Amino acid sequence: MNITQRITGARIVTPKGIIPNGFITWIDGTIVEIGTDVSQATVVECQREYDVNGAYVAPGCIDMHVHGAAGHDFMEATPQAFDAIRLAHARHGTTSMLATLAVSPPEVIDSCITIVDSRLSQGKGAQLLGLHLEGNYINPLMKGAQDPTYITLPQPDEYQALLCRTRSIRRWSAAPELPGALEFARYARLQGTVVALAHTCADYAQVRAAYEAGFTHATHFYNAMTTVHKEGIYKHEGTVEGVYLTDGITVEVIADGIHVPPALLRLVHKLKGASRTALVTDAMCAAACEGTTPVFDARTVVEDGVCKMADGSALAGSIATADVLIRTMLQAGIPLPEVMRMAADTPARILGIDDKKGTLTPGKDADIIVFDDDIRISYVFIRGQLLA
Repeated sequence: MNITQRITGARIVTPKGIIPNGFITWIDGTIVEIGTDVSQATVVECQREYDVNGAYVAPGCIDMHVHGAAGHDFMEATPQAFDAIRLAHARHGTTSMLATLAVSPPEVIDSCITIVDSRLSQGKGAQLLGLHLEGNYINPLMKGAQDPTYITLPQPDEYQALLCRTRSIRRWSAAPELPGALEFARYARLQGTVVALAHTCADYAQVRAAYEAGFTHATHFYNAMTTVHKEGIYKHEGTVEGVYLTDGITVEVIADGIHVPPALLRLVHKLKGASRTALVTDAMCAAACEGTTPVFDARTVVEDGVCKMADGSALAGSIATADVLIRTMLQAGIPLPEVMRMAADTPARILGIDDKKGTLTPGKDADIIVFDDDIRISYVFIRGQLLA
């Protein structure tokens, strides 16, 4: 049965601007019409209508880098943990996500692949697009909060077997300066996996070589990578400068206002632009928790609005949700249409799903969020279904 639903009285956020007093109609899970005068709508019959009284209506956020929420981490490798995380983030505006695994033992990766491939995570919540492996091929000098136990060099037998086994690994983050990393990138790109540089000391020349080999994205830009520095009396560019100077590399920023301060968020927007910048939470298990601050890794603590190593050596992830990212970027002075491009449209294009997601466009999935001027979420629709 085809169910027609409509939102009216909305400020509809599009990449080109905001449509005042607009309406949007969808049938089942697909948008069919957007306009400014509902009396002129071509779809007349409507089973459910929501008058949002001037609230913003925007595409649902796509989180390409998220580890957990609601006291759970994807590395628990259970359908129950996956479901709890998806639901918690959906309530804050995320309608699609990649389940991110930090440096992990092989059995955890295998179990998570089974969960995704077998569609064992099917409860309410953000649509699970696949997996993001943040490791195990990272530079130990830039490990941050990553567990060093399983950090290793790229191993062809391992990554080829994984990528031949499943199409669920949608992105893979690695340090491009490691021996064998460029060969890894070439192979992974041929399998359709987005390869991102991360936890790295790569200089400009190494960033350029990485890009030519297939590294097209930068994981949590500014974090766990080098910037301009001195070696002796001479200045040297770092990974950050190499990424800025390589137009084809997209970036993601943890826009909680802590991992990357507001001035740098403005700089990223100015130099990379909304079309090459994605917003991510990099959220840990303490995100979306009421009154408690659990940690998945006993080496970490939650304080000052962020997860950090207990010894103070590094940040260990955020406790942000999608609404926090939007609010932080607005407070940094970025216009809302640009913010939503970074939260939805750009991630969709990076992942190659912009034919179905990322903007409120007829023919695309009805992934829709509704929020007020304070970015308080009132409605979330995932493929046309209202999240209760």
